[in-house]
Amino acid sequence: MDKMLARLENMDKRFEEINELLINGSFSDNREFAKLSKEQSNLQAPVNAYRELIKVMKHIKDDEELLHDPDLREMAEMELEDLKEKQQQLVDHLEVLLIPKDPNDDCNAIFEIRGAAGGDEGNIFAGDLYRMYTRYAETKGWKIELYDAEESEAGGFSQISFLIKGNEVYKEMKFESGAHRVQRVPKTESAGRVHTSTATVLVLPDVDDDAIEIDPADLEIETHRASGAGGQHINKTDSAVRITHKPTGISVNCQDGRSQIQNREQAMRIITARVYDYYQQKAEAEKGAERRSKIGTGDRSEKIRTYNYPQNRVTDHRINFTIQQLDRVMEGKLDDIIAALLDADQKAKIAGER
Repeated sequence: MDKMLARLENMDKRFEEINELLINGSFSDNREFAKLSKEQSNLQAPVNAYRELIKVMKHIKDDEELLHDPDLREMAEMELEDLKEKQQQLVDHLEVLLIPKDPNDDCNAIFEIRGAAGGDEGNIFAGDLYRMYTRYAETKGWKIELYDAEESEAGGFSQISFLIKGNEVYKEMKFESGAHRVQRVPKTESAGRVHTSTATVLVLPDVDDDAIEIDPADLEIETHRASGAGGQHINKTDSAVRITHKPTGISVNCQDGRSQIQNREQAMRIITARVYDYYQQKAEAEKGAERRSKIGTGDRSEKIRTYNYPQNRVTDHRINFTIQQLDRVMEGKLDDIIAALLDADQKAKIAGER
C-alpha cells in the first residue's frame, strides 16, 4: 500500500507539472504538445482515483479519532464501515489502473491472414476470417484499408493484408495472432465428412516512424505490375511495390492501392511494423520473457482457437473459453471473446504473471 501511494504521489506531481507546461506553452512544437497531452491523459484516471483515495483515508482517520468520544462513537462506526469499503474499492480500481500499459495499445492494427493447412478450404476460411474481422470493425466504427490480397480460385484468399484504423484497435485485436482452426464439411466434400483446416493470423501495431529507425540503405524497393483482381488500371502499369528489409529478410508486397505512391506508403507502414515486431521478439527472447502476456506469444504457429461448425461452437484454447454462438461470431460478434481475453490478460498482470 505504501509503495502504491508513493508511486501515485509521483504521478500526481507529474500531472501538475505537465499541466503547468501546457498552460504556459512550455513546449517546443506540436509534436511535443501532443506527447505531453497524451501523457497527461494517461495520468488523469489514476490521479483522480488517488485524490479520492486520499480524501477517504483522511475521513477514516478523523472518524477513528471520534471512536473515543462516547457521544459520536456510534455515528463514527457507521461511517467507518462505509468509508473502509469505499477505500478498498478505490485500491482495487487503482491496482487495475496501475497495470503497465502496452505502449502500442493506442495504435491501429495491421492484419495479415494466410490460408494454411487444408488447401482450398484453408484459403476459404482465411476469407471467412477476413469477413469476420471487417464486420467487427464496422460495429466499432473502425475503418479498413486493404493493402494486398491474393485471391484463391476456390474462394477466399491465400493471403490478405489490411489495416484497421480506430481507437485502441491494437489493444483489442492483438490477441488474434495465431493459428485459427476450422472443423466443418467443405463445399467440395461429397461424402459429408468433417474436415479440419487452418488459417493463420498475424496482428501488428501500426507504429510511428520514430518507434524504430530503419536505414534506407537496408531497404530494397522494387516495382512490378499488379496481378489478380483489382481493376484494369492497376494491371497496365508498374503500380505494385515490393519492399525487402535486407538485414532481416522481411519482404512486403502491396498492390491494392490506386497508385505506386500509395502502394509504397502502405508497404512502408507494413515493413516498419514487421521489422519493429521482429526486433521486439528478439529482445524479449534474449531476456527470456514471454511475448505480450501469458495468453499467447503471438506466434502464428500457435493454435489459439477452434471454430466447430457442426456444434456451432467456438473455443479459445488459451483461456478455456467456449461459446455456442459460432454463427454470430462469424458475423463479427466478437465482443464476448475479446472481453474474455482482455479480462484474462488483466488478471494475469495483476497477479504478476508476466
